[in-house]
Amino acid sequence: MNCLQSASSILVGLVCLFLAEAPQSWNFDADALGKLPAGWTADRTSSGPGSVWKVRADDSASGKNRFLSQTASDGAKRQFNLCVTDVRYRDLDLSVKIRPREGKIDQGGGVVWRYRDAQNYYLCRWNPLEDNFRAYKVVAGKRSQMDTAKVPGNLRDWQTLRIVQVGREFRGYFNGKLLLEVEDDEFPEAGRIGLWTKSDAVTDFDEFTARTATDHDVEELKNPPE
Repeated sequence: MNCLQSASSILVGLVCLFLAEAPQSWNFDADALGKLPAGWTADRTSSGPGSVWKVRADDSASGKNRFLSQTASDGAKRQFNLCVTDVRYRDLDLSVKIRPREGKIDQGGGVVWRYRDAQNYYLCRWNPLEDNFRAYKVVAGKRSQMDTAKVPGNLRDWQTLRIVQVGREFRGYFNGKLLLEVEDDEFPEAGRIGLWTKSDAVTDFDEFTARTATDHDVEELKNPPE
């Protein structure tokens, strides 16, 4: 490889890195109904039916207020339904609006980040059936709980989940309230980001946003301004 080719490769790498860390936002309003959004991939942890993700709308006739939903209600009990983007982050401020629709075994859902593959990632989820908000890591397909908080279930309104992670520290927020605090170094590298439900949980997601976070963000979370 000559010097020009080497410089070109470095430049492309830097551009890709910059793009991956640029702020991103998805409201799904420009995406086709009944399909996956461009740049998103459906997958699952464990095998079984389900993990069917589609763009839907409250008013399907006009297509107004579009969102991304996990639509299948036949997932196996221990199955995790995943839908992830091609975008990668390491340190991040990630949030989404979530609205449960149905589910007898499980309800609600959450976000995944530093996602290596369908068997390895961090996860934060809300379950209105159990009235809790929890942080996990999924390693080799096995889920381990890292923190939990009680949260009353509300099936009628949109709720907001937010995660901020820098290095090995991350914080979990539910409707703006800090409820989870974790330190872990299982997944130190950048990974993809996305959405998650379990088993038969049919759930809507909207206003999925991500940006790169810094040490200042974590310090501000520890010591919010008065």
